[in-house]
Amino acid sequence: MKRAIIYARVSTGEQNLDMQLKELPEYIQRRGWTLTETYSDKVSGAKDRRPALDRLMADARRRKFDVVVVWKFDRFARSTSHLLKALEEFSALGIDFVSLHESIDTSTPLGRMTFTILAAVAELERSTIRERCDAGRKAAKRRGVRFGRPAVEVNVSKIRDLRREGLSLRGIAHKVGVSHETVSKLLAAQN
Repeated sequence: MKRAIIYARVSTGEQNLDMQLKELPEYIQRRGWTLTETYSDKVSGAKDRRPALDRLMADARRRKFDVVVVWKFDRFARSTSHLLKALEEFSALGIDFVSLHESIDTSTPLGRMTFTILAAVAELERSTIRERCDAGRKAAKRRGVRFGRPAVEVNVSKIRDLRREGLSLRGIAHKVGVSHETVSKLLAAQN
């Protein structure tokens, strides 16, 4: 018998979990699974830190359950990429994922196919973004845009003089406004 857990979330204090917490246990019972725990958050889905979701993911890594059941994708994940990362982790751990309202169940062949399609679309999106970023950088370089830190004019003779006066590399760096690594490199290049 599979051990199932529920994850439920509402965004605001005015909302409540009643609808989710009524339908999800009924679904689990119809499937013949055992409900072992309910994780619930009352926080925006856009938040990176959600206490119950963080605890759920930690418990997944401890293999405390076999199936995660949610009312809708948007109750669980803040974005498609967040959802896919979690689903990939669940898959690696042998944990199934069910979204009741989207009728996605990764314990079935159709559910696994849907997950595979979602993962492929996400990979296409990542590749497209990467290609656009690379093309944008190349175009900017052709226009003469320089990337990285701006070049800093450094008075090397002043650095040498300060070193002869006995100042430490950090002391010199502070006086001339550069890092002590830069001072070290410039002094080494002079020798």
